[in-house]
Amino acid sequence: MSHYAVIGDPVQHSKSPIIHRLFAAQTGQDMSYEAITVEASSLSKFIREFFANGGAGLNVTLPHKEAVFALTENCSERATLARAVNTLFMDSSGQLSGDNTDGVGLIRDIQTNHHFAIEGKRILLLGAGGAVRGVIGPLLTERPANICIANRTVSKAAQLKLEFAARGAIQTGSFTDFTHQEFDLIINGTSMGLHDQVPAIDGVMLAANSCCYDIMYKSSDTAFVAWAKQHGAQLAVDGLGMLVEQAAEAFAIWRGVRPETAAVIKQLRN
Repeated sequence: MSHYAVIGDPVQHSKSPIIHRLFAAQTGQDMSYEAITVEASSLSKFIREFFANGGAGLNVTLPHKEAVFALTENCSERATLARAVNTLFMDSSGQLSGDNTDGVGLIRDIQTNHHFAIEGKRILLLGAGGAVRGVIGPLLTERPANICIANRTVSKAAQLKLEFAARGAIQTGSFTDFTHQEFDLIINGTSMGLHDQVPAIDGVMLAANSCCYDIMYKSSDTAFVAWAKQHGAQLAVDGLGMLVEQAAEAFAIWRGVRPETAAVIKQLRN
């Protein structure tokens, strides 16, 4: 039996063990998967020992994604672009290899599960941390009209613009700097939802037929999803589908088979 785990701090709330067990049952894979709390001070030691003891793969969640990127010997292009890793494995030459499946998970949830096309859309990204960094590249690949990044600390947004400018048009500013613009897609990548707060944006920024997407998720509406519904967004969804889709991408990297996600998302919703 192959052994996998998700590591983070905290991590016991993670739905990843449930998701991967459902994937394994669906695809007939002989594997185990658990959630393990790993503190930053023991991160490198844990990863080395996990693979030395026969572990097959790790998912990485907050707050370790950027630190793990620095530890990997071989990274995919999307992980290198994001400078963050959420999927670890040993490659055929025995090198610790990293990938980042967050962006593709977001794209698949928005476009495949919710049937909202990104091409030609005006996008506002809220936040400039690791969650946003991981999705900018894949979003730009879908050829939106433009992307604006709004953050409380504007310099952090400006740094992302500098890193990704060659891949597409990006504007930056504070949360209140874009009230004169309309957006077709607003993605909340801040952690303010953990405190039931919403970034200081205005409902007038929502274009007709707009989509609001919160990378966070919970059993009831997140604060941002509730705000979006209140202000008339055509589509207002949380990030549970993204979680399942990024997990399916990691599962395919590890096991060579892609699980179906729709039934798993439905089961978790229920």
